Amino acid sequence: MRKFVFEALITLKNGILDPQGLATQKVLKRLKYPIENVKFGKLITFEIEAENEKNAEELAEEITYKSLINPVLENYELKLLKEIEA
Repeated sequence: MRKFVFEALITLKNGILDPQGLATQKVLKRLKYPIENVKFGKLITFEIEAENEKNAEELAEEITYKSLINPVLENYELKLLKEIEA
């Protein structure tokens, strides 16, 4: 088995209220920064053991979609960072 390291960047879909982003934007505007559309997200990294890269990617997609995000509210970008030789 080989190990693969993935990164999932999870963000709210357009139109979903982001209270943390709004609060941060208000503070930054009060400090006179010319800033708009502040949004917060989550970055999750994880390792998967699999026979090959294709199987690892399929499993990472399944894990991310079924367990790490709320597909009604969130989008995600999944990236293979590296393979770890055992």
